[in-house]
Amino acid sequence: MGNIKKEDILEILDGYDKENITIATLGSHTSLHILKGAKDEGFRTAIVCEKGREVPYQRFNVADEYIIVDEFKDIVNEEVQEQLRAMNAIVVPHGSFVAYAGLENVEDKFNVPMFGNRDILRWEAERDKERQLLVEGNVRIPFKYDNPEEIDRPVMVKFPGARGGRGYFVASSTEEFNEKIATMKERGWLDDEDAAQAHIEEYVSGCNYCIHYFYSALDDTVEVMGMDTRYESSIDGFVRMPAKDQLDIPLTPSYVVTGNHPAVIRESLLPQVFEMGDKLTESAKKLVAPGLNGPFCMQTLVNDNLEVICFEISARTDGGTNTFMDSSPYSFLTYGKPMSMGRRIALEIKNGIERGELEKIIT
Repeated sequence: MGNIKKEDILEILDGYDKENITIATLGSHTSLHILKGAKDEGFRTAIVCEKGREVPYQRFNVADEYIIVDEFKDIVNEEVQEQLRAMNAIVVPHGSFVAYAGLENVEDKFNVPMFGNRDILRWEAERDKERQLLVEGNVRIPFKYDNPEEIDRPVMVKFPGARGGRGYFVASSTEEFNEKIATMKERGWLDDEDAAQAHIEEYVSGCNYCIHYFYSALDDTVEVMGMDTRYESSIDGFVRMPAKDQLDIPLTPSYVVTGNHPAVIRESLLPQVFEMGDKLTESAKKLVAPGLNGPFCMQTLVNDNLEVICFEISARTDGGTNTFMDSSPYSFLTYGKPMSMGRRIALEIKNGIERGELEKIIT
């Protein structure tokens, strides 16, 4: 866990007033439903928010306490950490938290109890580690190219970290790959270090389903909580053009996620969905114990052979969970009442407190 020792975090947690726990997060990404779900389960809530970006949280009234900072990365400042610990805060990580605070800071400097497995955040950030989780679990994944000289068919090119699709591109040859890398460097979208870490995998043609799971370390169960698909710019705008215009316009589409919409998958595919989630959970337990503790997402494509193929994972709550801030069809089937991912996280924390097993789900 970097320079942060779990025993030190558990010592801080041991000193908390368990009757007055605050659930806190960074004001971005999925914080609205994280905090609303916490309030629904009876917790006080706190948000660390960049100055000028607090309006949505005030208007939707999801936070009881505000810590306003100049920049999101200031959440790792000692004075902010002291405020969080004074609130008996448990911090829920999400994609923006990792991106803005910095993974190294989360691993080495953030001495506040966090929900989930702090160690696994690096495994989603580094493509080789992410792939190792999937290979270990024998999950169906796209073919990977070790270097651009091997490209012999359409490929998707990705880069390290939680980028929300920024900078991803499709190429069909080594020459096209090199041209697009050079263009991105010229425009300042890519530096040499990230370019050297380009992840090249076969382009799978299929329908996109981002599947949101929750693994309960308390009960050793895997739940399917919901699904979504993505609005991506500029590819979604590009494909709305007539084909002749697409050919005439010198535009390289990007895959930046700008929003999400809910989806349900063909019911006959659900056995594959559950099997994939179970496999990934088991491989994560082996490789980075205690594994995928809490929410995770498998981003998949379904081809015309009805194979569900996973091309990426999120090892914490994913942005697509914003599509079910009250419930999804799947979480409703499980709980029979409104259950967002944020509320499910809060319910796990509540159960941990009531059972005296909070240490199982906090790092």
